[in-house]
Amino acid sequence: MSEKVLMEVGQKFPLTIKRLGINGEGVGFYKRNVVFVKGALPGEEVTVKVSKVERNFAEAEILKIRKSSNNRQEPICAIYDECGGCQLQHLTYEGQLKEKRDMVVQALEKYVKPLAETVEVRSTLGMDNPWHYRNKSSFQVRKEGKRVYAGLFTEGTNKLLNINDCAVQHPLTSKITVATRKILQKLNITIYDGKTLDGLVRTIVVRTGIKTGETQVCLVTTRKDLPHKEELIERMLKIDPSIVSITQNINREKTSLIFGDETILLHGKETIHENLGELAFDLSSRAFFQLNPEQTIHLYDEIKKAADLSGKEKVVDAYCGVGTIGLWLAPHSKEVRGMDVVPESVDDAKKNARNHGFKHARYYTGTAEEWLAKWRKEGFIPDVITVDPPRTGLAPSFIKTVMKIKPKRFIYTSCNPSTFAKDLQELTKIYKVDYIQPVDMFPQTARVEIVAKLTLKSK
Repeated sequence: MSEKVLMEVGQKFPLTIKRLGINGEGVGFYKRNVVFVKGALPGEEVTVKVSKVERNFAEAEILKIRKSSNNRQEPICAIYDECGGCQLQHLTYEGQLKEKRDMVVQALEKYVKPLAETVEVRSTLGMDNPWHYRNKSSFQVRKEGKRVYAGLFTEGTNKLLNINDCAVQHPLTSKITVATRKILQKLNITIYDGKTLDGLVRTIVVRTGIKTGETQVCLVTTRKDLPHKEELIERMLKIDPSIVSITQNINREKTSLIFGDETILLHGKETIHENLGELAFDLSSRAFFQLNPEQTIHLYDEIKKAADLSGKEKVVDAYCGVGTIGLWLAPHSKEVRGMDVVPESVDDAKKNARNHGFKHARYYTGTAEEWLAKWRKEGFIPDVITVDPPRTGLAPSFIKTVMKIKPKRFIYTSCNPSTFAKDLQELTKIYKVDYIQPVDMFPQTARVEIVAKLTLKSK
């Protein structure tokens, strides 16, 4: 076998791109070294220049594309290369769906190789229109000279990129953000400075109800005092008739987190209303809600299909958040129990269950493993457990508990193919993976969601 050759920054060489990495970068191999190339696509032959060398990999930039992919296209966004919010606009949508399925297969090959060769990984479910799907924007506000800007920081820098129109945001969120920053400039309201920590307004958050047409605008500020408050509200209400709620959130901390703990209602309603299929939700400024409601319906329908409910099953919705998945399954279940470690989410889940008249859906604060162990002692064993954990995957203690309880079906929804595949190392000791269904929740980005149906192996 040929020896691994050390590379140096500045080194140039030709490279064939084999696949996409989990962050959307092209992956090639040079003398047994893994090389990540931003902007390169599978099948392309490129000349690259090394920009960074680590122990297990190198990063390089494209100098020349010698052979282009048939799936390469011109990004529609003028600031695509600078922004970094999207990673795959230069790849046709058909190509994106194919590569996202391949990202799932790659993760399986890395962590559960025998399974990768036999399991059914279905084609990625995409959108009819993969643009302007995000119902919420959170744009940082900064000032340069006399001009107020709102947008995102250029990848890996402190430089704010002013964004007037984002290709993946709902057009209304862009329109309202731009108009609001212009009002702040006109009224000479001070803007937060990330270096000195002076100034008042730090973020403009806009969320619109895609189905209901109600919009909420939240100004995140460093303190309560808001000069020209009445005139500010009056002008903001003229931006668009859909605005039914204007709030102010106080965040004094030097942090990358958007919201602080205190929210004040400035005008209209505390919440906006939004529908998701036959369910309806009231959303406060800080409430979590899926960013792509249209595709969320397809995702939840896939979870419902995998759960395969007859109306007689006891269902546990672990990592339940505000209860959306459990409530989606509630009409077809005998009983639903959910749990989450965030008390506010559990309160919202209880309220949502009440609002929909689901008396057989109950929610609890705490970890899934604690509650499942307690219920097991009381004689409650679920037939189906559904999980949608954070990107870090399932807690080992939770997996251990599931292996003891042995529900008949285990439905794993994941936004991270790598941690999902790692978790399968344990789960497949007692479960068979029937199939894996990738769903494209965030077109133009490198992210992919998965719904996997696991059934208990017969002894």
